[in-house]
Amino acid sequence: MFQHLVEAINFEEFVEWKPENGRYELYKGVIVEMQPTGEHELVRAFLIRELNFEIRRFNLAYSIPAQALVKSVDKKSGYIPDVLVLNIPNLINEPLWKKSSTVTQAASIPLVVEVVSTNWRDDYFLKFGEYVRVASRREEIGISEYWIVDYAALGGKRFIGNPKQPTISVYRLVEGEYQVTQFRGNDQIQSPTLIELNLTAEQVFKAALGEQ
Repeated sequence: MFQHLVEAINFEEFVEWKPENGRYELYKGVIVEMQPTGEHELVRAFLIRELNFEIRRFNLAYSIPAQALVKSVDKKSGYIPDVLVLNIPNLINEPLWKKSSTVTQAASIPLVVEVVSTNWRDDYFLKFGEYVRVASRREEIGISEYWIVDYAALGGKRFIGNPKQPTISVYRLVEGEYQVTQFRGNDQIQSPTLIELNLTAEQVFKAALGEQ
């Protein structure tokens, strides 16, 4: 899914280099080009459609951008989440938003969704670690909600159980600690950000097959 392009640059250099077209991320100073599978893109598109519907239905001050970046605390990485829900009123406090569509503060990010492909370790380890640390001087407080959508059951057994099965893991921040709830089959996904969401795990998984 990833192709390494450039080594040893900082976030500012990455932003200056980054072309308007294409999906690129910065991993510890290394530029990678995102090349998702077709199934991955179908799931991502389905989720964006469903979450946007909820945002419109309740007139929430949220938006889902196409390619906004989340800058890591260490300033050596920047990620484009598969689905990034932004809190529009807080963007006025984001110093990099107008120039480079980049967010750094947890208050700007009510929800992030990553759809798992062959790079499942990045979603369960690397990106989760960065998202929970974003915008915290003490690196203790992160975004309030993070989904890992493992529609093909690619993750390790420690994450999705044994036998492995398609799973949506919803991590939410509760009193400074992350708690995870998992959804499979006909389980209705419970989101603390979109509390009226009417969506089952199976509906999301079927999107990978073009069934909506």
